[in-house]
Amino acid sequence: MSYVVRDVVVVLALAAAAARLDSWLAWPVYWAAQGTMFWALFVLGHDCGHGSFSNNTKLNSVVGHILHSSILVPYNGWRISHRTHHQNHGHVENDESWHPLPEKLYRSLDSSTRKLRFALPFPMLAYPFYLWSRSPGKSGSHFHPSSDLFQPNEKKDILTSTACWLAMAGLLAGLTIVMGPLQMLKLYGVPYWIFVMWLDFVTYLHHHGHNDKLPWYRGKAWSYLRGGLTTLDRDYGWLNNIHHDIGTHVVHHLFPQIPHYHLVEATEAAKPVLGKYYREPDKSGPFPFHLFGALAQSLKRDHYVSDTGDILYYQTDPKIAGDAQTSG
Repeated sequence: MSYVVRDVVVVLALAAAAARLDSWLAWPVYWAAQGTMFWALFVLGHDCGHGSFSNNTKLNSVVGHILHSSILVPYNGWRISHRTHHQNHGHVENDESWHPLPEKLYRSLDSSTRKLRFALPFPMLAYPFYLWSRSPGKSGSHFHPSSDLFQPNEKKDILTSTACWLAMAGLLAGLTIVMGPLQMLKLYGVPYWIFVMWLDFVTYLHHHGHNDKLPWYRGKAWSYLRGGLTTLDRDYGWLNNIHHDIGTHVVHHLFPQIPHYHLVEATEAAKPVLGKYYREPDKSGPFPFHLFGALAQSLKRDHYVSDTGDILYYQTDPKIAGDAQTSG
């Protein structure tokens, strides 16, 4: 619980400081810091969704709703789809997060959609749109209880989290009327989009961007262990603690019930067992600038997988790769 208090206090202190300083020299620093703290709140809510924040289910739900609603994430809708991701990690059709497109589906997309999917900065702004309509080839919404993401007995959960989301949206609308659109854009709007970029950046690189192409599976070739071992650890340097050690992603996928504050020691314990199947992350300086290259390289080459076969690797669309080369 101390992590929640710390992060909330920092968020409020940053907002108060920005309001006092109100300088265009100070605002960019505030946006970067506050957006990063919004991301830290998301990671704590993520622990609640896994049930690793507390042994008390009701406490997980209350804290998760408060944290995620404050950054416009429908807690239960996300929690359930994220559970689907963990249960099917590395599966071409059944995974829920940044899964590859089979070639036939990829080719069915119009050229502008394909370019947006792989041209920066657009993939780093995807999360709110994913919440509303999911990924290409999948239907439904994280806000609607009738979405095929959810079971009939989860309808009440989805209505609850959607109501909390609407309450937060209403609060933001009221504050916009009182404080003015520009002030709310500076205090909340820009940090929100910084948070979205952090979320997309981190979650994408946990499943893409290794120097060696990693497999995806379907059919009998897939297993929970195989899928979990295709995830990647990342080092974020000075930000590791602020990220609540979310970069220790492999052991998190294999054992999602481990709370974030034990992930580092759990990873060290798992390394000798995993052996060659563990990929040591590149070490970061104070800030993870090295990961921008991994992101750009992956978006340039990882476009679709074959429609057939059980062990698959990303293939490259020469046109997208050529456009990326030209723009680079």
